[in-house]
Amino acid sequence: MAQSLDALISAEQLALQLAQPNPPVVLDCRFSLQDAQAGRNAYLQQHIPSAQYADLDQQLSDPVQKGVTGRHPLPSEQRLLAAMQTWGINTEQAVVVYDQNNGAMAAARAWWLLRYAGVQQVQVLNGGLDAWIAAGQLCNTGEEAAKVTIDHANIKPSWQTDWLYDAQQIIQQQPNLLDARGIERFAGEVEPIDPIAGHIPNAQCLPFTQLVDVTGRFLPKTELKTQLEAQALDSSKPLVAYCGSGVTACHLILAYVIAGLPEPKLYAGSWSEWITDTTRPVATGR
Repeated sequence: MAQSLDALISAEQLALQLAQPNPPVVLDCRFSLQDAQAGRNAYLQQHIPSAQYADLDQQLSDPVQKGVTGRHPLPSEQRLLAAMQTWGINTEQAVVVYDQNNGAMAAARAWWLLRYAGVQQVQVLNGGLDAWIAAGQLCNTGEEAAKVTIDHANIKPSWQTDWLYDAQQIIQQQPNLLDARGIERFAGEVEPIDPIAGHIPNAQCLPFTQLVDVTGRFLPKTELKTQLEAQALDSSKPLVAYCGSGVTACHLILAYVIAGLPEPKLYAGSWSEWITDTTRPVATGR
């Protein structure tokens, strides 16, 4: 499925769209790994008008199966469809997702998942809520509900299952691998979250934080393209993005789409799933 419009939208553009008769559905995707309630609490205190909260743990992921899955398994089709119904989203509905800024958590994951389900018009607010506030736009407080009720049967998903790579495919096919984590975690020098440090052998490190500027906005398209094309990749093999749990890897994928480059596949289980099987190889070093 091709992206049918720009992957990013500015705060000014979103404000104009929200004033139109058929505005996009807006999802607030803020989340903290240190405090699972922090994102929702921040949403309740301040959010873009009409925005609903999208919970990384409860809606954008399935429950963790200890020793089997990574920390944020992809949601089942049923779980994602139930969330889309709650939000009033079908595959024809325009959607805008946002974080606090683009250096944050789950907006790129929501962008990827909704497109994975076949939603044609999904955009990420460039710079997130910070950019909205900086543009002088007003915020709401409290919970908001969907403006339109969607019948489950009318969502009509079209699952893009060929966008995914699993651990067995990585072992057998040896694709190009890009790791979105910071270089210290990639090298195995530190590991604050997962029980084993390191990276998948032959992967390259491209921290997702290098793709945004100091305000949390994505780098200009030409700069992104230059940085992404500088990666030493084997053009005869597919490109697969991963991270710690399959969330910030979507940030890399989004950057490729913004830059107008072929979209990488996603290893959704990522490092935290890879290390559940002790027979899988682990590399360290820069």
